[in-house]
Amino acid sequence: MDPLQQLQKSRLIWKGKNIPLHIAITGESASGKSTFVNVFRGIDKKDKSNAAPGCVETTMEVKSYPHPKYPKVTLWDLPGIGTTKFPADKYLKHVGFERFDFFVIISADRFRENDVKLAKEIQRMEKKFYFVRSKMDHSMRDEEETQSEFNEEKTLAKIKNDCVQGSKWL
Repeated sequence: MDPLQQLQKSRLIWKGKNIPLHIAITGESASGKSTFVNVFRGIDKKDKSNAAPGCVETTMEVKSYPHPKYPKVTLWDLPGIGTTKFPADKYLKHVGFERFDFFVIISADRFRENDVKLAKEIQRMEKKFYFVRSKMDHSMRDEEETQSEFNEEKTLAKIKNDCVQGSKWL
């Protein structure tokens, strides 16, 4: 079962128990956090209730987005960790990390130090998280443009291996 299916299954279990579920979407700035919130909620980017994505630091404060079909499920779009406005050493306190039930760490391009910091803090709190590698379309396009003999399967395996190697720091 892929991570999104597992998360949806968890969501259904929580729904059945009628318990609120607060899911924090975290990661570095411009990693695709707001886009993930919109896709997960099934919200079109033109919808007024969407989380505004951008190519620069867009999310400046923690903002909640209720799921349209599951009123007890709330996704929280967190600002990006590691920017000048949200340095890693102050990030956890600033966003109130401990108040969330579950976490999705979004990472674009490669597994980074801040991803490890977030994952370790979540583990320290004895909570669960999923690691989501975003912007795969960009990575695949870039590889195809720069490699004389592009192989999709090899590229996907290389990206997966990077995520696995990064997770060894946990």
